[in-house]
Amino acid sequence: MSHNIRQKLQGIQSSLKAPKGQTNKFGGYKYRSCEDILTALKPLLAEWGCCLVISDDIVEKGSKIYVKAVAILMDNDSTEAHSACGFAREADIKKGMDDAQITGSASSYARKYALNGLFAIDDTKDPDATNTHGKGSSSSAPTTSGF
Repeated sequence: MSHNIRQKLQGIQSSLKAPKGQTNKFGGYKYRSCEDILTALKPLLAEWGCCLVISDDIVEKGSKIYVKAVAILMDNDSTEAHSACGFAREADIKKGMDDAQITGSASSYARKYALNGLFAIDDTKDPDATNTHGKGSSSSAPTTSGF
């Protein structure tokens, strides 16, 4: 039986187990990283005959710089694809990080949220989704509006 991309996506979404295996030492809470999600996804992609491509783009909105990540699930048996995107703002200054590390951190965050959207991973109870790490409203929390 041949499945279309939506059926394959549903199969991957219903099978995906990406536990929060990381611990934030500062906040003492559990979270999952982009790498954790990708590790859990790879066997399911092979099982369902799909591949995943994630790309980043830099977007300027006003005086702020955002990383826009796009996650594309592609069907290996057709030209069908399904995608989702996530945004994360680059921090103006982050102690102990150079510019490349700041962009890399925003990229990882944006990719994580693109994957969350595409694969229906619920992070609403994840403290990482709202934790500002003591920085007020200048966190690099993702946004989905205004673009």
